[in-house]
Order: sequence, then structure tokens, then C-alpha cells
Amino acid sequence: MWRKSSSDRFHYLQSLVTEFQDTDSDEAKEQVLANLANFAYDPNNMEYLRELQVVDLFLDMLTEENENFVEFGMGGLCNLSMDPECRDVILQSGGVALVTNCLSSRREETVLSAITTLMNLTTRPAHPEITDPAILQCMLRFTLSQSPRLRNLAAVFLQDCCTQEQVTRAEQQMQEQQQTAVGIPLPKD
Repeated sequence: MWRKSSSDRFHYLQSLVTEFQDTDSDEAKEQVLANLANFAYDPNNMEYLRELQVVDLFLDMLTEENENFVEFGMGGLCNLSMDPECRDVILQSGGVALVTNCLSSRREETVLSAITTLMNLTTRPAHPEITDPAILQCMLRFTLSQSPRLRNLAAVFLQDCCTQEQVTRAEQQMQEQQQTAVGIPLPKD
């Protein structure tokens, strides 16, 4: 349990951010990102993490080639996205598109964090972007996954964030796409 004063907590988090910015070592950066992502889980740290612009740091990591940077950045955003103020920063920074790109990651943890983040970002203004047919089709494919975690989380996304009409329309669009090759309709039986 953390028994330091709030001032100590802020300075410690600040030192992590500074270390990330100052080091040239990818390994050290990965460790700092993992620590920041873990600290983002604690609501007592939200104010400090917002002040230190850690949301922007995590968003920046989503476009890195280093898969560990992406995974830890996505995990940190997932934790921060539960906070309304952090959620607003993510949405105002074009975060939905960045998070959506993580749905194609080869790493299951990154994909799970991306789905959860999209669920946390679902607000009235962001709803149309988050329930875009391409995202719904992706979730429908995930419901067929061998991974129970991925399959179940995608099903929860479709149930909690979408209307049945949206899901049905996405299913129909997927069926239509399977019946065409390079935009040319295939012959029907």
C-alpha cells in the first residue's frame, strides 16, 4: 500500500515521465511505460497523470513500431479511459482512430485493451465513430476467435455498445463482402 503524501506521489510519477523522456534505452522506456500503466489503474493518481500529460504519452505510443510500447501504451489508456476527464482528452485527441488501429495487433493483450478502451470511450458524441460498421465487423470476427477472452469481450462490446439493428446490418455487410471478389459479384447458385 502506498503511504506517501500526495506531493511525494506526484514527484514520483513526474520522475517516471522524466525518465521516459530522458532515456535512450528501449528497455528502460518499456519499464517506465509498464509502471505508468499500472499507476493509471489507481484513481488517486488520475489528477497527477492528467497534469503530467500521460494520456498524450500513451497515445503517442500507439503509433510506435515497438510492440511493447504499443501494448503498455494501450494498457495505460485502457486504465485512464475510465476517468471522465481522461476520456475527454482521449476523444479530443483523435484517440478513437488510434485505439481502433490497435484492434489489428498480433498481441491479444493489446487487442483486449483496445476493445475495453473503446467501450469506456463510448459516449453520446463518440458513439457513431465507435460503432462504425468496420469496427462492428471486426468485433463480429472476434466473436469467432479461439480465445475465450477475446470472443467474450467482443460479444460484450456488441451487446453493450450497439443496437441489434447495427449488429444485424454489420452481419449483412459481412455476408455481402464474402459474396464478392475484388468488387465483382460472384455468381449465385
